Formats: sequence, C-alpha cells, structure tokens
Amino acid sequence: MGSLSEWAPVAEGEESQAFSIRFGEDECILRVNRSAEGFRQDDFCYRHFSSRDLPIPEIVNIGELDGEYAYCVSRRAPGVTLQDLPFSDLPSVTGPVMRVMESIAGTNIAGTKGFGPFDENGIGRFANWRDFIMNITNSSQYDWGAVKLLIVDQRIESYFRAVEAFAPRCPEVRQLVHGDFGSNNVLTDDGLITGVIDWSEAMFGDPLYDVANIFFWRSWLDCMEVQARHIEKQHPEIAHHAEALRCYKLRIGLDLIYQSAAARELQLLAWAMARCDEIIKEKEPS
Repeated sequence: MGSLSEWAPVAEGEESQAFSIRFGEDECILRVNRSAEGFRQDDFCYRHFSSRDLPIPEIVNIGELDGEYAYCVSRRAPGVTLQDLPFSDLPSVTGPVMRVMESIAGTNIAGTKGFGPFDENGIGRFANWRDFIMNITNSSQYDWGAVKLLIVDQRIESYFRAVEAFAPRCPEVRQLVHGDFGSNNVLTDDGLITGVIDWSEAMFGDPLYDVANIFFWRSWLDCMEVQARHIEKQHPEIAHHAEALRCYKLRIGLDLIYQSAAARELQLLAWAMARCDEIIKEKEPS
C-alpha cells in the first residue's frame, strides 16, 4: 500500500469510531476500539466465509495504539448502508438482501465448533444453541441487579418466562448467523449488496435469529420494516416458526434492555421494553 493521503471521519458506531482513509490508490476504513476482539472476528469471517455471494471486506491490518486502543484497517466497500439508503430505494434491495441472508445461512462452517458467539479461532462459547438462548437469564453473565433501578422487575420476569417456555422448542441447528444483520451493517450500491460488515456479534446457531433481528427492529428503522414486509410476503412459511421468532426477538430485546440500561440510554431502554411488551402479546398464527 502507498502512503496515507486522505483521512476523514465516517461514523461512530456503538463500540468503535470509523474513518475513511486512502493509501495511494487504496480506499480503506480505519476503526478504533478499546478491544481488538471484534476486529479479529471480522478477520476470521473474511478469511473463512467471504465469497462472491457473501462479500465481506478484507481486513488489511489489526494493531494497537499506545497499548490502550486497538485499530483495524479494512478495504472499503462501495455504497451506503441500508439505513442511509433513501426510503424510495429500499424496495429495490429487499431481494438482494434476502439472498445475502440465505448465503450467510448456507455458508460452509467446517472446521468450527460450538454454538453462540465464537472467537477468532471459530470456537463457539456454548455447547448447544439452547444454552446461548438461556444465557440472557444467567445472573452471573448479566448483572441484572446492577440495572434494576431502571427497569420494572415484573416485566423483565415475564420476558424471562416467555424465553424459558419457547427455548426448548427452538431447533438445535448449527449454521452461520451474523447476529446484527441489516440497517448499518449491510452496504449497497446500484441495487447490489457490496459488503456485509461488523461481524463482532457473529455466532453459530439458527439462521432464523437474523430474521428475528429484522422483525425486532422493524418499528424503529424504515429499512427493517421494508425488509420484514418483503420476508412476510415472499416467505409466508416463516409463520410456521412463530415460537422460535418470538423467543429470538425477546432474547434480542432483553440484551438491548440490559445494554441500554447499563449505558443509561433511557429513550432506547423505554422503546426496547415497550417492544418486548408487544412481542409478549403477539397472537399465535391460526
């Protein structure tokens, strides 16, 4: 690569800051975070799972800054995120987005082990998928007591009970799951999907979890609502998996409740609890 010739801020994510940089003719993205763990997951996913049907930007370099921060340089994929796409353009990419989701689910994960979030060596943290689902209720992993002043215990307990009821009926399948698919982690250009980024939440388990993520966020983001409608119209068989979808949506919601309470993001916390209330009240398909 050539010498650094351009440097401009791009965005600030939930955990890292991002900058657009240029080395000679190479356009790249520089991200800075307190931990390199997510960057190493990106690198693992690029090296093992990237394909023509699943474009994952190449990780060029991962390193440390002053021993306190980690950085990652990756190739820049063209286009904008689904979240930044004009509303009028969203219907044109629902098909390509769905095909990328199918490519993620169909990825060969030979040589990996375990379930749930995996490390830089492709080793999942859990022995089975149900353990990952139920981990959200584990007080040794999630210190719910530390955030109880900001939440309503009775409501949280009702979410826990629903997850506990649905979890045994979720399939023990083991496929690649992005874990935070859609909105600002999918890049599109001229109707094509040019990059799937930020694999820090990636896991092994039921690919329906990525569908549930879209359904969970549908009332918050236009791009998720448009994609959810496409899935419901083009894949009506999804209704046969209503229990698993509700379970996954509640697990996603509980994680968001915990994280937003810990960060004192009160508006997001209120929305997440209201969203979980809606999910609890969903009727079973007839």
